[in-house]
Amino acid sequence: MLKEKHNIRQIESEGFRRWFFDTEFDLIVWYESESAEGPFGFQLCYDKPGTERALTWSDRHGYSHTRVDDGEVPFSNKMTPVLVADGVFERDDILARFREAAGGLDPSLRSLIESRIEEYPG
Repeated sequence: MLKEKHNIRQIESEGFRRWFFDTEFDLIVWYESESAEGPFGFQLCYDKPGTERALTWSDRHGYSHTRVDDGEVPFSNKMTPVLVADGVFERDDILARFREAAGGLDPSLRSLIESRIEEYPG
């Protein structure tokens, strides 16, 4: 079940962020301000224990689907994780798994994310 992290670092140029997590997902949601009614974007990171991927959506830039390169290089210092292009987004599978994990989210936020996953053009 997704739980909210509190006291997360806010990056001024990104708007106000909320961060939810569990063992499989990280969900970062962006708002214009802390008092804004609805978000303008989100990033759903999934498959955390394996090959982590991220679905990102914003009303400004649309969708992207990426893989998280964790920066691990054998016999070298760990580098900063980055997002790199990735293949097919398994929409139905991720939507079902998200619905199982998202029961504790505010219904309007959960509904927005579910609808954006359903509308993913792929």
